[in-house]
Amino acid sequence: MMKHSLELRKAVVGPWQINTYAFVCPKSGESLLIDPGAEPQSIKALLDGSRPKAIVVTHSHPDHIGALPEMREMLQVPVMAHSGTLPSGNLMVDADHWLQDGISIVVGSFRLLVYHTPGHTDDQICLGVESDPRYVVGDTIFENGPGKTWTVDGFKTTLRTLRRVVMHWPDEAICYPGHGASFRLKDKRADIEAFLAKNHGNFYGDAMWKM
Repeated sequence: MMKHSLELRKAVVGPWQINTYAFVCPKSGESLLIDPGAEPQSIKALLDGSRPKAIVVTHSHPDHIGALPEMREMLQVPVMAHSGTLPSGNLMVDADHWLQDGISIVVGSFRLLVYHTPGHTDDQICLGVESDPRYVVGDTIFENGPGKTWTVDGFKTTLRTLRRVVMHWPDEAICYPGHGASFRLKDKRADIEAFLAKNHGNFYGDAMWKM
């Protein structure tokens, strides 16, 4: 990571081992909290020495927003989420600001670009640092496969998201998912391309690149 680049912090919290992230501007100290899943005190420690400006939710599944009420009350900052239609069973996020594809969020002297990446959920987003290879991807994509889907249409939407959004990111993109370790897109590109070239019929559920 380049000197003086936007700092990315991570805490693994809760029974689902959710990755909660924080971007921190090293110059201004301004920070952005992403996916407060659980353990408010651990998340508070993640923000130590910074000035939180907002909370961003990549999507509204319970494991990603379990500590949202507590962190909202603790930090007294606005909550940002995508306004996509939420599938049945998701928790509605009471956002203060609704995000749309292509807009940017300023953190100190840096900009984060919002990518709408539906499939796993309709309201799923990713955040990419402008002029930087790092992407916080929620449950859009993992090292070994895309996020789980619950309907045939949901899986087909995931395929469209991979083709139209993810595969247009540069090879040097480093993806930071909602669970598990980060990975370089270059290292998975061939597997994803092969996955997209297959006829998956009426499949939905947990998918693997090698299936």
